[in-house]
Amino acid sequence: MTDRAVNAEKLPPRPVRAAPGSSPDGEPLASHPAGALAERYVGHTRVSTQALTSTAQGAAAKVLGISPGVVRATWADDAGSLALSLALPIGIPSLNRVLRDPQLVSGFGGTVWDRAHAAKGAILAEVSRISGSQLSRVDIRVTGIRVQDGGRVR
Repeated sequence: MTDRAVNAEKLPPRPVRAAPGSSPDGEPLASHPAGALAERYVGHTRVSTQALTSTAQGAAAKVLGISPGVVRATWADDAGSLALSLALPIGIPSLNRVLRDPQLVSGFGGTVWDRAHAAKGAILAEVSRISGSQLSRVDIRVTGIRVQDGGRVR
């Protein structure tokens, strides 16, 4: 058995890996402006459907004052953008309170239709801001009501 010596001068240089928290040029990541390093890396970054769905549920719940658990979200392709469809209940004041004080409807943000219509833009902006995804539209289907007395839901 013979040992073959390898001439180190003929070997290509080994790639140097950046230390954790450093860019490929060895500088701390914090010293680079946001996005500057992204141009240096190749590959794909994907946000899962489950992550988008959870984001949409949270945004709708925040905007409409309901629990995220009662919001159903589905996604569709809309010419390269995402179309979000939501099915959810919406909170309303008790009808006995509205009979005593009709102005209560405007205090809740208007009619059910007005509130759902106004929520579309806020939900679209919030989901886009959090996920970085481009949404084309938000469709809302009101599936029920939740009677609210003040801030409580029954």
